[in-house]
Amino acid sequence: MFEKETLLKLAKRQMPFGKYAGRALIDLPEEYLLWFDKKGWPEGELGQLLQICLALKIEGLDSVVKPLKRM
Repeated sequence: MFEKETLLKLAKRQMPFGKYAGRALIDLPEEYLLWFDKKGWPEGELGQLLQICLALKIEGLDSVVKPLKRM
């Protein structure tokens, strides 16, 4: 399972660039994350967080993270 710290980062960290700049990672569309999966993930922690975000969305668990945006 994922650590609470990781889930909080998904809820609070914003996409730093691109079409969805400024949007919380957990709010990114699945199609956008699938594009990264095909084209290549950003390096470092951002890429790791986006991969986790996609996994949560595929499993339908992103709704668990969204309430953490208010914390």
